[in-house]
Amino acid sequence: MRPGAPVLLSFNGGYVDTAGFLAIQGLFTAHVTGNFVTVGAALINGTSGVLTKVLALPVFCIVVLFTRLASFHLSRRSWSSLDMLLGLKISLLIAAAVMAILWGPFTDGDSGAAMVAGMTLVSAMAIQNAVHRIHLGASPPSTLMTGTTTQVMMDLADLLRGVEAEARVATIRRMRNLSTAIASFALGAASSALMFHWVATWNFALPPVIALLALVAAKPSQPPAG
Repeated sequence: MRPGAPVLLSFNGGYVDTAGFLAIQGLFTAHVTGNFVTVGAALINGTSGVLTKVLALPVFCIVVLFTRLASFHLSRRSWSSLDMLLGLKISLLIAAAVMAILWGPFTDGDSGAAMVAGMTLVSAMAIQNAVHRIHLGASPPSTLMTGTTTQVMMDLADLLRGVEAEARVATIRRMRNLSTAIASFALGAASSALMFHWVATWNFALPPVIALLALVAAKPSQPPAG
């Protein structure tokens, strides 16, 4: 497996989360617990999108459950669950891009169009989260940066305190990997915001391309013949 796959997934995590937030009235599609905050804000400010944000968490949970069960089923049949599940994610991102370009930006976050597009994006990112846990468990999470940032700061504190040489090497390696994930997610978020400013919902055309590159990069490297 090439090391670029987790980086591309982190970029897409930041990109899709930001795109959904900007186009669908503050909907978080990749780390859905953030919707608890925006639901409260929507209720107080009287803005739309409350129902869509509330629906995001159960949809996310159901799709993660489906993804896990599907991975077992596909493995028993000797099919590549990585390829097929990431392929399904790409299909969902393409569908969401078409809906966002045709119908968005969504001024009413609770409209049928916004809800369908939003839940399609949530489903795609739920698959990414589950596949990452199943197949890329040794890599940093691609959508949840709070825990990653916390670990980087804890590792930095350990280095400043002083650790044994062997532990220092492992700590620096972990910090490098975690920091790369954070930087990639941040770059994805910034790129999405800029693209939305420049081309509005056409910015949704990029995530399927990045997801396809991640699928290619996630394939195990084949040893040379002979």
